[in-house]
Amino acid sequence: MTVSMRVMSAGDGYKYLLRTVAAGDGDRSLSTPLTRYYAEEGTPPAFWIGAGVAALGEGRITVGDPVSEAQLQLLVGMGRDPVTGVPLGQAYRQYLSVAERVEKRTAALGPGLGPTARADAIARIEAEEAAVGTRRAVAGFDFTFSIPKSASVLWAVADAGAQALIADAHHAAVAEVVAFMEREVAATRIGALGRNGAVAQIDVEGLAATAFDHYDSRAGDPHLHTHVVVSNKVRTAQDGKWRSLDGRPLHAATVALSELHEAVFADHLTRMFGVGWEARDMGRDRNPAWAIRAVPEELAVEFSSRSREIDIEKDRLIAEYVAKHGRQPSNSTVIKLRARATLATRPQKQVRSLAELTASWRHRAARILGADATGWARTVAANDAPLLLHADDIPLDVIQSLGQSVVETVGEKRSTWRRWNLTAEAARQTMGYRFTSTQDREAIVGMVVDAAENASLRLTPPDLASNPILFQRADGTSRFRPANSTVYSSEQLLAAEDRLLERARTLTAPTLPLAVVEKITRRPDREGRVLSDDQASALTKVAVSGRVVDVLVGPAGAGNTTCWV
Repeated sequence: MTVSMRVMSAGDGYKYLLRTVAAGDGDRSLSTPLTRYYAEEGTPPAFWIGAGVAALGEGRITVGDPVSEAQLQLLVGMGRDPVTGVPLGQAYRQYLSVAERVEKRTAALGPGLGPTARADAIARIEAEEAAVGTRRAVAGFDFTFSIPKSASVLWAVADAGAQALIADAHHAAVAEVVAFMEREVAATRIGALGRNGAVAQIDVEGLAATAFDHYDSRAGDPHLHTHVVVSNKVRTAQDGKWRSLDGRPLHAATVALSELHEAVFADHLTRMFGVGWEARDMGRDRNPAWAIRAVPEELAVEFSSRSREIDIEKDRLIAEYVAKHGRQPSNSTVIKLRARATLATRPQKQVRSLAELTASWRHRAARILGADATGWARTVAANDAPLLLHADDIPLDVIQSLGQSVVETVGEKRSTWRRWNLTAEAARQTMGYRFTSTQDREAIVGMVVDAAENASLRLTPPDLASNPILFQRADGTSRFRPANSTVYSSEQLLAAEDRLLERARTLTAPTLPLAVVEKITRRPDREGRVLSDDQASALTKVAVSGRVVDVLVGPAGAGNTTCWV
């Protein structure tokens, strides 16, 4: 993924982004965002991005202006205007710590409890509160926009002029995807929950965000990426009040935003240098990665030492999982194991200047290429004018075919889906096209998604009553239903479910005598383990049911696999 997201907590949750920022301050032009800090240790100061910036500071800050630590503390740390300090809507909610909650509940215990009963009650309270953990108010969302490794490699060894142009392409793609988020994703909620209440999803004026450019990975490899910290404070378009950003659409759309960003950046780089792109296989557990065709994979591997560290640890965790559970982990579990591996292998970030990093990268690349790395980069960037597409160049029958392909591909991975799932796959399947503008790409992706929705089977029932115009979106849908929340499936998947249910009702499968099953369930395995009563009961019911298809369901770690081994 070229875009990832993490939730930021109120308080000092933003400070990790300031550790590498160069000490120098001053004007920061968006057109040359990195070159001014070429010789300084650290990364450039953050800059403002997003249409929501216009509502801040009484007009004294604009998009592209540098962000000071004091401004970041006011907006993200405290939920206040970064210039005036005026509160933006309600203050961040304050939550009690685990210890404070335990103390409060312990103090409320009845005085009639004996010593043993009181100790048991306190132990139960401590366990319950520890399971809940510490809650923190959400201050914002850190979206990390990365460019493909092959593009980072080209940027790393290119001359200063080409480096600036590649950075321009990166920043343009980031700005366009943020604008897409403002149009299609960002929203807030008004109303109240409860028996007689209702909650509506309302448009906002834009996102107020700060962008931090980083040059390298924690292993010191070239990794041009930008952290876009989106404030949780948004101004409602309807009444101008400050409210909290609805985080649910952000989570739902992240994968689609990632696929769109990668394609938009590729378009920019192709328009700029005429480079071609190809999909490269990344192994069983990962989607193919798109790379600049002229950048050899050996060079990308040379500058992917951080990924290798993570993969080695991930493979160790997978082997540990197989040894414990007796089977390979699912794709979702592999993703979680990779996230654990990322944290476990994370080294301390070193602060170096871009000049120092570039010199090191060029030296390493020259060893792989057997030639001057900067000269090689010039040949990669010297191409004839590329063939670019407009939206109306794509025939309607191709769009319909892509829509059907999107549904089939998504249906292979999930039983139900929503629009953002289709958008991610549509962006993925149109990545090979190069468009003249981001508007053309968004138009085609949108048309493919519409075709995919038409080819899907809608499961969410329509609204039973009409809503006042005030609570309708431009497309006529109700604001009381979250945007893009309609659930779809396909006739093929529902037919497959029907076949499974029919087999579950068919009692013609072989069975085992109850006495044999009881003997097996009481016998210890090679390691001396004996099934628990719950495990033995579950296994017995399956063994004697006679169903052609039967299932054993239990929470993770409950010993589901152990029953069968």
